[in-house]
Amino acid sequence: MGQGLWRVVRNQQLQQEGYNEQGYLTREQSRRMAANNISNSNHRKQVQGGIDIYHLLKDLANDELLWQGLCKSTWGHCSIYNKNPPLGFSFRKLYMQLDEGSLTFNANPDEGVNYFMSKGILDDSPKEIAKFIFCTRTLNWKKLRIYLDERRDVLDDLVTLHNFRNQFLPNALREFFRHIHAPEERGEYLETLITKFSHRFCACNPDLMRELGLSPDAVYVLCYSLILLSIDLTSPHVKNKMSKREFIRNTRRAAQNISEDFVGHLYDNIYLIGHVAA
Repeated sequence: MGQGLWRVVRNQQLQQEGYNEQGYLTREQSRRMAANNISNSNHRKQVQGGIDIYHLLKDLANDELLWQGLCKSTWGHCSIYNKNPPLGFSFRKLYMQLDEGSLTFNANPDEGVNYFMSKGILDDSPKEIAKFIFCTRTLNWKKLRIYLDERRDVLDDLVTLHNFRNQFLPNALREFFRHIHAPEERGEYLETLITKFSHRFCACNPDLMRELGLSPDAVYVLCYSLILLSIDLTSPHVKNKMSKREFIRNTRRAAQNISEDFVGHLYDNIYLIGHVAA
């Protein structure tokens, strides 16, 4: 009698908790508890994943190798790279200074260079400044053009960093003007750039110059002809484009002893590839 009464009471308690008479969960209660368990499990994984991401980002922010790679991939040369690091140095701090200095340069080139020097990033040397400019792509080209026009000593060292060995003349000229942008109008600065390029191109290709019988003055004439041809062929305002025959005739008239085939190849390069100073 007592055991029977206990079994009745116990069954009522189990039913209230979701179990049947045999001590098993009902089907509906099982589904409900399973859904709750999955939801709680996913929540725990999301919380745990959030903690992992936080620690991962924190580790990356303090990873000196990562900051070093960012510095050297954006600013390929700095004087400080070749020195013993000062006390408290970090590439993360250096990256912030390089970014700040670049923004300053793009507003005022002289102040930007002075900022780099004040932080010990650059030495006060035309060659070091030229290397920095040559290996950096974050500087505004219009501001850079103004700076190089004023700092001809830096311009001289920048030109010597180019290696035009075994390059076809129009391609070498394009590479040159990618680093040192040509002025928008003709003038003394453009003449200076072409003169410096001509001497550098001849210095890099002495055997070719002897073979073709070209001097720096002849290369200068060819460069000017290529620039004028580029404007003629690419400008929408020029209706009657210069023909290959006309270019050969005009160029050989200005620069004698140049083979017709060589001048013809120059024309083809501009016609197919485009402007040398775009």
